[in-house]
Amino acid sequence: MVKSRIFSYENTVMVLLALAFGFVFFDRLALNFLAPFIVPELHLTNTQLGALAAALGLTWAVSGYVVGALSDYLGNRKVLLVAAIIVFSACSVISGLANSFLVLLGARMIMGIAEGPVLPIAQSIMVAESSEHRRGFNMGVIQNFVTSILNGFVAPLALVAIATAYGWRNAFFLAGVPGFIVAVLIILLIREPKSVAPVRQESASGKSIGLKKMLSYRNIWICAIISGLMVGWVLIHMTFLPIYLVQARGLTPGEMSVVMATTGVSSAISALLVPALSDYFGRRPVLALFSFVGVIAPVTAVLFDGSLPVMCLLLGVGFFAIGSTVLFMATVPSETIPPAHVATALGFIMGVGEIVGGFGGPGLAGIAADILGPSTPFWMAAGACTIAGGLAFLLDETAPRVVGRTKPLEAASAT
Repeated sequence: MVKSRIFSYENTVMVLLALAFGFVFFDRLALNFLAPFIVPELHLTNTQLGALAAALGLTWAVSGYVVGALSDYLGNRKVLLVAAIIVFSACSVISGLANSFLVLLGARMIMGIAEGPVLPIAQSIMVAESSEHRRGFNMGVIQNFVTSILNGFVAPLALVAIATAYGWRNAFFLAGVPGFIVAVLIILLIREPKSVAPVRQESASGKSIGLKKMLSYRNIWICAIISGLMVGWVLIHMTFLPIYLVQARGLTPGEMSVVMATTGVSSAISALLVPALSDYFGRRPVLALFSFVGVIAPVTAVLFDGSLPVMCLLLGVGFFAIGSTVLFMATVPSETIPPAHVATALGFIMGVGEIVGGFGGPGLAGIAADILGPSTPFWMAAGACTIAGGLAFLLDETAPRVVGRTKPLEAASAT
């Protein structure tokens, strides 16, 4: 009985979709880890290096919404997901063949187009195949757990080792291989969800959804705003924390790597813990709590002056906020919007997060750091978390277990 539960179809879907999105970020961040090898050979400037990341983020945001909506319209989520995985894996190979900035830029832009829809489509499939009591947990594993393990530990160690021994081009080639394998496994082991009708079938009866209609759901626009704030919090830390710890706080590169590894461990744990807590206690209070917890990280980075172990502990606690991303980016919207439009809503919220937080956040923080001082980005991140936590209280509760508990109470009070 236990064995059959472990190898249930629900768990199979969860693991394969988690691997798919994990390798999305593996390929996306490969450029960052391999930059010390690529920059001198292709004679890239810092501006060009930044443009490569920004271009991928922009195309990611646009395609996440557009292709997510297309998957709702067609109802062929599995086909589009497999196609996206194959294309972004091929783009990793093309990146390894690049002999100029323009070729690399083109490959990264196409990679962003392919990677953008993976999360909204994967989450919409997971919604259809999840038990109600496990929905938050399953979506957290897909979005954060495997991604944290692959990109907090495996990617920097494996890719740099391969690049050192065999060259950065071979590292890109090998980075694309896991995606092809996952695509084949999804073809063989995951079926097209049957519980959601294509939007084109609804259109005949006037039930198609547009942006205005989608934003009429309060949870959708609140989650979109929180997405912009919290994605900005994440990427400000990813961009500025390592260099700030070394240059402003006086840590050695080795000490800095220990601190960053601690945040990776926290991210992986929070990916399981936070969604599971939200399944039991509700999305709204858990999202608010862990958004506020995120304030601990930037405040510690700027103000804490104690021992390295205590700094690691405090930053690790602050990074538990990452576990909340699945709630505003996937779980709450999927429990709010009609099932046929889930991928559209998730693509929109992710797109807002990428444009506001991923494209604009680090850029504005960098300008502010140059003008006002190197600690400014972290105060911006602290402010973003605080506002996000406040906004979370405005959400309508959607957790099935909690909604089920409150409905009898509401009925009793009405009588």
